[in-house]
Amino acid sequence: MSRDPRLHPRKQPRQVRAELTRRRILEAAAQVFTEYGYAAGTTNRIAEYAGVSIGSLYQYYPNKDAILLELMLAHLDSGEEEAARRQTGELPGTAEGLMRLFVQAAIANHLEDPRLLRVMVEQAPRSPELLQRVYQFKNERNAHTRDLLRRYPEVRVSDLETAARIINATIELVVHQVVAEHEPIDLQRLEDELVAMFTRYLTA
Repeated sequence: MSRDPRLHPRKQPRQVRAELTRRRILEAAAQVFTEYGYAAGTTNRIAEYAGVSIGSLYQYYPNKDAILLELMLAHLDSGEEEAARRQTGELPGTAEGLMRLFVQAAIANHLEDPRLLRVMVEQAPRSPELLQRVYQFKNERNAHTRDLLRRYPEVRVSDLETAARIINATIELVVHQVVAEHEPIDLQRLEDELVAMFTRYLTA
């Protein structure tokens, strides 16, 4: 798959100073996109927040689309790592416990900055690389969920493949929509309600 040069970093840091500059640019971009939104989050503003010249910023990224794409890919990596961390070791003894594990991982991955997450999900450029990463991540997650559900005799749904897709898609959509909203919400209540809904679906 060909890479669009407009959506990828120009310079891969090879020295500590260069890597620190890249991180400063990404952190500044996250702050700018959160405070001003994507449209007003210009590269000039990002450079100002990062404390670098606009020329230095362009040595690393050709435009703000490439910066937002890198933030989005980092978010996906974080989600994969969080899910893997929570599923390492002994699994819960019940399907309800498994659903709680899934919901907790999703909520944790959405808490760092809900406003930035909204910008990433709604306005991030849909590059082929990003779409392939998302597609691959969803397929692997659905297959893993299906295999886990087979371990619980109280699960009564007949089509585990479809059940896994429904559970994962619903968790992602609901948690994103609710957590990214400006209105506060009781996260424990959200977790409990989602867990109860999925448990009834799986065991009824």
